[in-house]
Amino acid sequence: MRKFALAATGGVVAGILATTQVAGPLLAQEARQASVYEQLDLFGIVFERIRNQYVEEVDEGELIEAAINGMLTSLDPHSSYLPPRDFEDMQVDTRGEFGGLGIEVTQEEGYVKVITPMDGTPAFEAGVEAGDFITAVDGESLLGLTLEEAVEMMRGPIGSEILITVVREGLEEPIDIAITRDTIKLTAARVRQQGDSVVVRVSTFNDQTMPNVQTGLDEVLEEMGGLDAINGVVLDLRNNPGGLLNAGVDLADFFLEQGEIVSTRGRDVVDGDRFGAKPGDAIEGLPMVVLINGGSASASEIVAGALQDHRRAVVVGTKSFGKGSVQTIMPVQGDGAIRLTTSRYYTPSGRSIQALGISPDIVVVQPPRDPEAEAEGATEEETPSAALRRTERNLRGSLTNDSLTEDQQEQIRLEQEQAEEVARLRDEDYQLAYAIDILKGLSAIERERARDGDKG
Repeated sequence: MRKFALAATGGVVAGILATTQVAGPLLAQEARQASVYEQLDLFGIVFERIRNQYVEEVDEGELIEAAINGMLTSLDPHSSYLPPRDFEDMQVDTRGEFGGLGIEVTQEEGYVKVITPMDGTPAFEAGVEAGDFITAVDGESLLGLTLEEAVEMMRGPIGSEILITVVREGLEEPIDIAITRDTIKLTAARVRQQGDSVVVRVSTFNDQTMPNVQTGLDEVLEEMGGLDAINGVVLDLRNNPGGLLNAGVDLADFFLEQGEIVSTRGRDVVDGDRFGAKPGDAIEGLPMVVLINGGSASASEIVAGALQDHRRAVVVGTKSFGKGSVQTIMPVQGDGAIRLTTSRYYTPSGRSIQALGISPDIVVVQPPRDPEAEAEGATEEETPSAALRRTERNLRGSLTNDSLTEDQQEQIRLEQEQAEEVARLRDEDYQLAYAIDILKGLSAIERERARDGDKG
């Protein structure tokens, strides 16, 4: 009888605990919902007070848009509200043509920070650099403005001039830079020959990126005599702020034979996604070097991280920007949209680069430009090519080389000319020259392996 009583008592206690465990979370959830409704009521009260009692009459639509934008920008630097005009501009940007200065910006410490000036744009030509802080436009401070408000101040009619005040690391005083607004026709990618190497310069990731790369590579390879005539490819992603995720995935896939390119993970497991490479490497395993710097962000980091993790390329330059999040554009009523951060992305090895960036395999810092020296121009005596030209062969009456055939001597002369070309390039673009030197080394190693394989 006692056993039965104890068992029954235990059942009652268990029942009470089970009821508490279910009811507790439900009550907490109801309390949170009540709190949310109270906050929404508070929003309505504040809105009405502003609408009726603010010192000046307000535009109700703009007030609500500002409230929505404030809610989104409080989440992270990349979430925001896009009014109808901004949403339309964003759609045009992904097609590769838009009006403005030609800079990709974010907000940091209350000021506008330049992620990168885009190649060939007014900002690039005027000397704006990645990492610059824009503190004022035409003498008016940007402190306290949202990023969208600051960008709006920099917009204006094509052909009009704007004066931006810039704070730059290494300079004691702010500098003013005058820029003439223009229509930005952005070529997403260019391909060119550099000696025995092919340089693929990708400025941004939009709908034009892969067509530009594919067409450009085909044309250059045809001119050079095919893949057998080149020693490899330099993929230049410096100052590339990113863009469309799919365009970045496609570019990485272009050079990968197989394997994961990137994975994304949202709040819920079902929101995650994985992108893998399809069979086929466009350059059939030839050596690759990827160039990055602090202006390489988002999709650029996806490409560099994938090629680095698969050991498909040597990454050279300086640490990238570190934007490891994905934004989804969601159209809303009124022809606007919200840009909302919905997931983080991870490289094939599972690392997140958020706030850390991609660390290059070989750190190479680009020497700062010396505008005064560029303006004055180096004398012929100072140029590397001039030094290379002063040789025994140029002296009148010098002896000929009797140990090599004419063809062998001609080959050596061609190699010397290429070395001279790289020397000139080192003055113009030190990082690119360094990358091409690495490519030559990798190519030489591949040739030695091939010879050893033939002997075996």
